[in-house]
Amino acid sequence: MTDKDKRFPLTLSSLTNKSARGNAGAVTPRVATPQTATRNAAGHVVPVVRVTETQERRAAELPQRQQPLVSDSVRRAMVMRLSAQGIKDTMVLAAMEAVQRHLFIEPGLVAQAYVDASIPIGYHQTISKPYIVARMIEVLRNGGALNRVLEIGTGCGYQAAVLSLVAKEVYSIERIRPLHELARTNLRPMRIANVRLQYGDGMLGLSQAAPFDGIILAAAGLEVPQALLDQMTIGGRLVAPVGARHQVLQLIVRVGKFDWTHTTLEDCHFVPLHAGTA
Repeated sequence: MTDKDKRFPLTLSSLTNKSARGNAGAVTPRVATPQTATRNAAGHVVPVVRVTETQERRAAELPQRQQPLVSDSVRRAMVMRLSAQGIKDTMVLAAMEAVQRHLFIEPGLVAQAYVDASIPIGYHQTISKPYIVARMIEVLRNGGALNRVLEIGTGCGYQAAVLSLVAKEVYSIERIRPLHELARTNLRPMRIANVRLQYGDGMLGLSQAAPFDGIILAAAGLEVPQALLDQMTIGGRLVAPVGARHQVLQLIVRVGKFDWTHTTLEDCHFVPLHAGTA
């Protein structure tokens, strides 16, 4: 295995190369896997994420007043609020507690890491508030297993990390190059083997990895691009914010080769969905 193969998170090209080599180059993940998350959620036990040396160093560099953010109790309190807000999926709640959100936020804003609010991450983008992350993933799962998921809008990588604990494979596209690199930097120390990041136009989807039984959008368009609808499996689910000034969360289910159902869930607010790359 080369040094390039050892980098995490994996890119789409690394998946192609791995398929050509077989399983000889597989790397054992050092964090909770979707399988352990499934077992733990079934037993109402939160999966434990192994803290790496890099994470410990980043935590140690925080001002002393912010050190409590590292504790499990802070994330547990956040999960209790999510439960009170109506999130019932135990696997989603377990994943939200396992992923350390403060590691994805700039040091100057880290005190807000577990507040239920969106937080700027630069380039006019935000990390979604914990409730909306949990809500969208809960709707996407619908109490069942997720095999292959596509995320449109990687951002800082937080939602991809949560998705990695509830889905077998996660593909995430980011159109803004510096954010794509930021997500790679944030996720690399966690060595999450089932997340693959792609720099590109999310409105086009990822046809080379399709079809997907779950697609989730972290930006709002006036409608969901047809390219994404075409890349869903029959029975697959897509969750996306839709609208301009007034946005709603929408669930789309593919019920046939040329048929989709649309259900409006609730009001929401996201940054706009754009085509192309930047």
